[in-house]
Parts: sequence; C-alpha cells; structure tokens
Amino acid sequence: MNEPSVTLYGRPGCCLCDEARVIIERVRERVPFELSERNIEADETLLHRYLERIPVVTIDGREAFELILDEPAFEDAVRDPQLRRPAQ
Repeated sequence: MNEPSVTLYGRPGCCLCDEARVIIERVRERVPFELSERNIEADETLLHRYLERIPVVTIDGREAFELILDEPAFEDAVRDPQLRRPAQ
C-alpha cells in the first residue's frame, strides 16, 4: 500500500495552522505519509474556498479535517486505508 498523501491548507500567521502542523509532524514520526503545504494566499481560488475554514487537511485528496485537527482521529485516518478513501 502506498503512503497516504496529506495536504495542509493554511496561511502565514494562522495560529490554528501552526497547531495543526505540530500535530501532523508528531503523527508523522509514528506513521509515514507524504506531506505538502499550500498557502491559500498564493492562489485566489484556494483563498475563496478555504479562508474561513483553515486549517484544512486533506488525505489522498479528500477533505478530512477543518479548523481543529484531532490528533487521534488524524492518526487513525492516515493509518487505515478504509478511513481515507475518497468520498464517492
């Protein structure tokens, strides 16, 4: 099974985004996954889509968390392929 792909959408100066990043990195020490970060201020579409919702975390392209990242639920989601399947 391939490692899951996690994306953190946020922007500079967002304290909730900083907190989410710490959680993501802590989980990443226990569970391998690819991580990318997107600054919503660099893309007008992302800014409009996520401005009131950041941080937003996607797993394998599926929006999984917004505003608050629950560490146990996030770890479960990156560990279990059934939990990270894209919505149909």
